[in-house]
Amino acid sequence: MDLGLEGARVIVTAGAGGIGRAIVDAFLREGAHIATCDIDPEALGSLPDSVFARRVDVSDPEALTAFMDEALAELGGLDCLVNNAGIAGPTGRIEEIDLAGWRQTIDVVLTSQFLTASRAVPALRQSPNPSIVNLSSVAGRTGFALRTPYAAAKWGVIGLTKSLAIELGEAGIRVNAILPGLVAGDRQRRVLEAKAQSRGQSFSEVEAEAFRYTSIKEYVPPAAIASQILYLASPLGRFVSGQSLSVCGDTRMLA
Repeated sequence: MDLGLEGARVIVTAGAGGIGRAIVDAFLREGAHIATCDIDPEALGSLPDSVFARRVDVSDPEALTAFMDEALAELGGLDCLVNNAGIAGPTGRIEEIDLAGWRQTIDVVLTSQFLTASRAVPALRQSPNPSIVNLSSVAGRTGFALRTPYAAAKWGVIGLTKSLAIELGEAGIRVNAILPGLVAGDRQRRVLEAKAQSRGQSFSEVEAEAFRYTSIKEYVPPAAIASQILYLASPLGRFVSGQSLSVCGDTRMLA
């Protein structure tokens, strides 16, 4: 199926690895022009030469806004912004989490999306097919014990998404959030390992408990998330806005 994304101008944050890389690769297969940033220089080096890429710590406001300005100039405009950057944040009970860990998680997961959107919207207003897709999480719908900073930030992403959808609707800019569940990859493994250590349990015990609350008892492939984002960014998704769409195998709780 032709999604109508040939020549689309797309910015993806944290696009060199994991979910972000799957998103970048999916857009490239559709013929889109991509700009991305990532904190991992080795992963950035694996991207195709056609991708405009810069090393950026998205918790640094000056570096992030400079990247956005440079990327917009390089692309010559913008049709889709995908806010993918995120970190797991600290694992522990609320009284064990320090302010630095809280602030870093909020900065990376939520504040970075505010900063990119504020820079992107003027360019999106000039696009014939403008959209923003923000990565939230099932944790932004269910909460997540021992991962309070992460869950709070992801709930914030949903509030940001809905508010921007209302605010930008008159300009035809649609804004949606994707809520992944248990995603295949090293990051998910590290999260479960940290939880196992915090609880004094084995990895297999924590993994089994996590899947107890999902209907489809498999890790979600990053490509499945990328496919949903392609639809939302395409003209086929023109009337989908303000939505929080779970790609999680029907996860009812994060344990």
